[in-house]
Amino acid sequence: MLFVAGSPAFSAARLQKRLRKVQRSNPGVTELAANYIHFVEVMAALDPGEMQTLRRLLSYGPRGEHRTLDGEEFLVVPRLGTTSPWSSKASDIARICGLTNVRRIERGITYTTAGEVRDRTALHAALHDRMTESVLTQPQHAARLFGRAEPRPLSTIDLAPGRAALEQANSALGLALAPDEIDYLLASFQALGRNPTDVELMMFAQANSEHCRHKIFNASFSIDGWRRTRACSA
Repeated sequence: MLFVAGSPAFSAARLQKRLRKVQRSNPGVTELAANYIHFVEVMAALDPGEMQTLRRLLSYGPRGEHRTLDGEEFLVVPRLGTTSPWSSKASDIARICGLTNVRRIERGITYTTAGEVRDRTALHAALHDRMTESVLTQPQHAARLFGRAEPRPLSTIDLAPGRAALEQANSALGLALAPDEIDYLLASFQALGRNPTDVELMMFAQANSEHCRHKIFNASFSIDGWRRTRACSA
């Protein structure tokens, strides 16, 4: 894995806005620096010309000096186990530019603070989205971005115990199904006369969590006494 430093991650105004957010829980923090850092997974060593091309591709963003501070430092990267949209596009561009030995490029932000950090958990919470990002304390830990797990075999949830089986699957798979959704799934698969697979349950959960409109087809709304029915908008 290669490390390629980048430009400042934010303009001065946006950086100050983030600093103010940090200071709500850590008033002792006086300064904040944020710089892009790129992690490049390669299949073979890059020659000097390829390295020059790679560095040119990764030179972008707000103009300014790469700023560092003497204080608390950590990395915010895309959530481990995922591939970010930025990575997909950047990796494709690298290959189109002739960097055939580049398997994947990911990007993170190195944050450094100056001053006193009293609440490290609150500091990290202020500067990353826990749904889509992870916090790392060492650049070397970014190798976990490129980890590959072996595909797990398809499994089937036995509905013989009834509703309890789906409740257990809901908890084990982290599906966040609502009680009425569990009832719906139980009735549906009992009508089909078969057990659901973990993939089917995951697909159902995603369809109902990523786009809230799926849950409100034909729902009735009353706003200031005006009532209407929402039709499918997908």
